[in-house]
Amino acid sequence: MPLDERFKGVGAALITPFDEHQEIDYAGLRKLIEFVSEGGVDYLVVQGTTGESPTISTEEKNEILAFSKKHNTKELPIVYGLGGNDTRSVLETIRKTDLNGVDAILSVCPYYNKPTQEGIIAHFTAIADASPVPVLLYNVPGRTVINMKAETILKLAEHPNIIGIKDAGGSIEQSMELAANAPKDFILLSGDDNLVTTMVSVGWHGVISVIANAFPREFTDLTWHALEGNFKDAATLQLAFLEFDTLLYIESNPVGIKKCLEIKGICSSEVRLPLLKASAQLGEKLEKAMVREGFM
Repeated sequence: MPLDERFKGVGAALITPFDEHQEIDYAGLRKLIEFVSEGGVDYLVVQGTTGESPTISTEEKNEILAFSKKHNTKELPIVYGLGGNDTRSVLETIRKTDLNGVDAILSVCPYYNKPTQEGIIAHFTAIADASPVPVLLYNVPGRTVINMKAETILKLAEHPNIIGIKDAGGSIEQSMELAANAPKDFILLSGDDNLVTTMVSVGWHGVISVIANAFPREFTDLTWHALEGNFKDAATLQLAFLEFDTLLYIESNPVGIKKCLEIKGICSSEVRLPLLKASAQLGEKLEKAMVREGFM
């Protein structure tokens, strides 16, 4: 099978805007979808970790998904975050979720339980068997504690309904091993914004990006420069974002990127507990960096 081109390039890992009462700000969400779509991103990722999915209720998730479909005026592909550490619960959620209009689900490696690699394979096999849409794996050991090893990913890549992976493990060695050995139709997506140019240079196909929320045009340009082999211009932009990438995670994601969006007038920087809004100090550093790099 050919590579699924829908997920090549940049997927914007959408934040969830809140109002001052920490309720969902749908006007802000509509504005954000329009902003990233006009900014040239290739697809939308709804209710990933950046969307604060751990503190969004099931009812709210369904509403956010329906709203995102309705206001996806450019008809971009939609990837929906649907995973967890209780396999039976994930399967039940798949059964109850309206996945019409969803092009793939993004399913995170089970967290907290610390399963074996064999347990991870069994978990994702069950999800892929049950899902009516293709599955993108999500490896993020910084949040799940456990790394999905390359051999595990390659084994799962044999499943016809598992079409790719978002990897935020930060290991260039593992990235190269996957690029060398994954099936040609298995899509490889960076989960680390600061490694996009490097990972594309060894054969990866794009990124699911936090930065693209606030800087969609610049980050899409960066990624496509790399995909088209223009690594000089890609590296220039990549280095311009180097300080941003550090600042965004100092007070946890999506605190930093929400502050950038507030500075740009897209939505407020409100988050839900246990996260706190960006400190004044962080906000000042982010704004100075945005002015210095011409990203206002």
